[in-house]
Parts: sequence; C-alpha cells; structure tokens
Amino acid sequence: MENLPERQNPHAHLRASDTDRDQVVEVLRDALMSGRLSQEEHSERLEQTLNARTLGELEPITVDLAIPGQPFRPATAVPAPATGRVPIEEPANGQDSFEFVVAIFGGSERKGRWRVKRRTNALALFGGTDLDMTNAVFEGREVTVYAFAIFGGIDIVVPPGVEIRNQGIGIMGGYGVSGGQGEIDPTAPVVVLKGLALFGGVGAKVFKPKKSKRKDQLED
Repeated sequence: MENLPERQNPHAHLRASDTDRDQVVEVLRDALMSGRLSQEEHSERLEQTLNARTLGELEPITVDLAIPGQPFRPATAVPAPATGRVPIEEPANGQDSFEFVVAIFGGSERKGRWRVKRRTNALALFGGTDLDMTNAVFEGREVTVYAFAIFGGIDIVVPPGVEIRNQGIGIMGGYGVSGGQGEIDPTAPVVVLKGLALFGGVGAKVFKPKKSKRKDQLED
C-alpha cells in the first residue's frame, strides 16, 4: 500500500471551542486596530471565525497575520475578561450557559445587570417579553436568542456597538431590526436572532441615549 501524505496539522479535524474562536477574534481585533486589516476584511474574517467548527477552519483566517515563529495554536486556558465597552465574562462551564424566558398571557422581562447566556430561549404566547441588554454582561462573544412570538411580542435592546444578525422568520407578523445598527465595535459581542413571529412581532434595536433638551438647544 502506498504511503498516504502526512497531514500538515494533525489537530485540524478537532472541534473548535469558544475559547479557540475568541483567540482568533483577538488577533483580528489587533489587526484592525493596527491597520493590517480593513473594516471590510475584518467583518468578513470575523464571520468566518464565528461560523468555524474545526481548528482547521480557524487556522487559515489568521495565517497571514500571525507573528513569525508564533503561529495560531488552540487555546488551553480561558482568556481574561474582555476590556471592551461591552463586558464579556465567559462561564467556567459553557454547557450551563442557557436560559428560558417565558410569557404566556402575561409579561416577562430581563433588564439591569443581568447575564446574557450564550443561548436564550424566549417565548411570548399572548403576552410580551422585554430583553434589555443595555447594562448586561454577555457570557460569550456570540450569543443566540431563539425568540418565538405567537400572538405576542418580544422586544430586544442591545448596547451600542453590538452587532445584531437577524435570522428569524415572520409569518403574518414582523421579525427584524429597527433603527439601523450604527458603528459596530469589533470588541463587542454579536447577538444572533433566530425563531418565528406568528401573528406577532419580534423586534431588536440598538440603544441610543436621548439627548437632553439643553444640549439640543446649544447645538442649534
């Protein structure tokens, strides 16, 4: 039998962890800040990073950014909390990072200094749910909200700089992002919306501080 070609990276087939993806995100952030990547290139590579499932898919993303003699390697420890404007604190056990928020013929809300899990399941059935993430702590650089509004409504507010990716579906209802997203902070987390609005609505927006009347008068 002929010898098979040796695999260049014997770990390429291994599944990537959130910590591995976070390490790549940090490299991309530094490259953007130093001018080695344009905003468009950074956004494209960031999306590839968040969608990567194996170490082999992650490695090419930073191959031309790595410092000579220091190629990308899988992370072995949980990184220190991010220093961006939006706090990110990853839990010790990522498998426990999920939450259910339910409103049936009533209302429910999350606001203030609460922890946004990597996966949040929200259901509004003949009721309403408010998820205000303005002052929240995120448990991952990418969090997913599965929002289902059936004859009800779900409102989601994220801090400035956070990117919202809408992948939900509206059937005889609305499912979307309002008001535009503004400037996206590369150090901030990404909120992915998935789910269904059936005879109801799921709406997300970026928090925008209101200008005081005195400030408006001075600007005029």
